[in-house]
Amino acid sequence: MPHGCSTSTNLLAGLLAAASIAAAIPAQAGTATGAATEWTQVLNNGELVSLVGQSGEQIQNQLTQISQLAQQIETQLNIYQNLLQNTATLPSHIWGDVESDLNQLRSIVDQGQSVSFSMANADDLLQQRFQSYANLKTNLPNAASFSSTYETWSDTNRDTIASTLEGASLTADQFDGEESTMSSLRSMSETADGQMRALQVGHQIAAQQVAQMQKLRGLVSQQMTMMGTWLQAEQTDKDLAQARREKFFNAEVKSIPEGQKMEPRW
Repeated sequence: MPHGCSTSTNLLAGLLAAASIAAAIPAQAGTATGAATEWTQVLNNGELVSLVGQSGEQIQNQLTQISQLAQQIETQLNIYQNLLQNTATLPSHIWGDVESDLNQLRSIVDQGQSVSFSMANADDLLQQRFQSYANLKTNLPNAASFSSTYETWSDTNRDTIASTLEGASLTADQFDGEESTMSSLRSMSETADGQMRALQVGHQIAAQQVAQMQKLRGLVSQQMTMMGTWLQAEQTDKDLAQARREKFFNAEVKSIPEGQKMEPRW
């Protein structure tokens, strides 16, 4: 597993630190939460604009690495399938590699879901905290929010995987966690038919993840662009307001010319 694929939490440090916490916090919590306060302080400092760019690049790098790893697994599983066609069953040492690849594939799915979840939380948090962000128009279809679009992506990905597993007489629960995945694979390793089913399912899911990560990359890129544009506009408005205040309070006070005096007129 590439180092950059460890967890999405590390890659979202700073920008999305508040997002994952805010998921469990009611919208009315407002600035009473430490997470919301931290987000506001960063925004007030004008540092979030550059942070958006940095975090966006890190997220894109992670999704690229996930996609590349899925492609590698897809290719390797195809090699195993071809090998299995010429032998009764795969030797235990080769099947051990198959188990490792399929378990990595399960981890890839989890990482994609984690990125989607975190980015959706960031969208929810901003909409709760800032009216100008909530009113921002996007190019998403049917005026959808990024939060709902990520949810749709996540649901579609899970449903696709479930239907793929169902086609091989398997259930999503059998590949839901590491322990259940390894247990299922050990059972399937006992026959050539079981091994082939596992390889075919893994190959299909790996191909699906390559396509799904491409879609997720596009969605993240669009969200980051919109967030950056909004943050720059917010900072520009603040800078302009500050400049006007300074101009007003630093304006030269004209003295009354000599020979003129103030006197009541009625």
